[in-house]
Amino acid sequence: MKQIKRALVSVSDKSGLLELAGVLNEKGVEMFSTGGTLRTLLEAGIPAKSVESYTQFPEMLDGRVKTLHPKIYGGILARRDIPAHLESIQTHSILEFDLVVVNLYPFEKVIQKENFSFEEAIENIDIGGPSMIRAAAKNFSDVAVLVDPSQYDEFIRRFRENDGAVAKEFRYELSRVAYSRTSAYDAMISKYMNLLQNDFFPETMNQSFSKFSDLRYGENPHQKGAFYSIGDKDSIPWKQLHGKELSYNNLLDMDAAIRVATDFSSSVCAIFKHTNPCGIASGKSQKENLERAVATDPVSYFGGIATFNDTLKEETAELLNQSFFEIVVAPSFEEKAIEALKTKKNLRIIEVPDMASLKSNYLELKTSSFGILVQETDRKIIAKEDIRIMGKTPANEEDINQMLFGFQVVKYVKSNAIVFIKDGQTLGIGAGQMSRVDSIEFGIAKAKKAGLSLEGSYLASDAFFPFRDGVDLAIKAGVRGIIQPGGSIRDEDSIAAADESNVIMAFTGVRHFRHG
Repeated sequence: MKQIKRALVSVSDKSGLLELAGVLNEKGVEMFSTGGTLRTLLEAGIPAKSVESYTQFPEMLDGRVKTLHPKIYGGILARRDIPAHLESIQTHSILEFDLVVVNLYPFEKVIQKENFSFEEAIENIDIGGPSMIRAAAKNFSDVAVLVDPSQYDEFIRRFRENDGAVAKEFRYELSRVAYSRTSAYDAMISKYMNLLQNDFFPETMNQSFSKFSDLRYGENPHQKGAFYSIGDKDSIPWKQLHGKELSYNNLLDMDAAIRVATDFSSSVCAIFKHTNPCGIASGKSQKENLERAVATDPVSYFGGIATFNDTLKEETAELLNQSFFEIVVAPSFEEKAIEALKTKKNLRIIEVPDMASLKSNYLELKTSSFGILVQETDRKIIAKEDIRIMGKTPANEEDINQMLFGFQVVKYVKSNAIVFIKDGQTLGIGAGQMSRVDSIEFGIAKAKKAGLSLEGSYLASDAFFPFRDGVDLAIKAGVRGIIQPGGSIRDEDSIAAADESNVIMAFTGVRHFRHG
């Protein structure tokens, strides 16, 4: 056990400060502090001394230099088990610090504000704070370090139980947290600086993640899992209003479903399962969109995730309750809709107030056995002016709108991806097959099983057709138009196949592979 006799306290976030300092004071701990922290302590009647009076060196450069002094770092870094260290600090009248309580300038909060200036961001880069934290963490054998108010309660409990002392095992745990904190802080600054230059792929990529929650398990019960947010753990853009805790697979499916919802300006319902859409519908009322999304695959939707991009209405909630869904996601909910959904004990109700803001997630990171793969998020949305009609059969405005809908949907289907659509509704989805022909056959079979006619429908493909066999198969199923990226050396064969049957052939020039 290490007795706490002297503490250095300098915090930006004053939450819990007075309770912690009060407990330290009860045990006679001598406290040194700076600036606003010192004033807060003294105004509350808690004895504290200024760092300036101890170092005999004034704060300067508008507070940029306060604690950067040998009397501070010597007192933190000196090892108590090395006589030469103790002799050195005694020679230079340096006091030993047993506890360092420091949290950093709020850089993250500043850069999340609207209309902040570059100068404001720079001035909120802490220098002395990280240095003191790292020094204390390095010397955990003799020094305890607290970097966040959330740690105070546990520290106080142990401090009181041990009559003013702290065990080495706990000091080591605090050290681990401290290094994670300074690492995340530097990563945030690095990321900000790179983004200012639009450098999304710097030579060294620094990212920080904060644990939001442990998960019961990963994809399977024998795999451990946890969920981390990017940056601060409070930055999760959704709230769970009801239901069981979210699982690893729930979170994967929810991400895929929300991405679809953010792509549409008109009301849309997307039902996802295993990160593939079971059905998507748009262009009608919310309730009708749900009915039509379910109709795409009236078997597979069971136990899926239903996502909407507008306020969930009571009538939609009542329809949802007639089936089994794992999760319902919407930007907001009518009060009566929530009441209706809460009758399902385990149904997870997720509110995502600002879905549109999720479009700002500009990078995707995927782990592999040999490193990390990083890419820009596929946010490309094809517009009317991007489409080229390649064959002899013309397309009217409704044809174009329907094909655009299909191409927007196919982006979210695992490749090789095929979607049959009509009137803003998916009719048959072929996902993740090893050949495009297999995907088409699968989509046709799914539509047939659901009792949906493909006559007059449109087919969207995430990538080009390497041969005309897929086009011939789609034409035989009854499609009116086909939209695809184009770019095959046999494009002319596919165009000829469409011309022979007076089928529209549209090229986008954009591929939407989705492998993971």
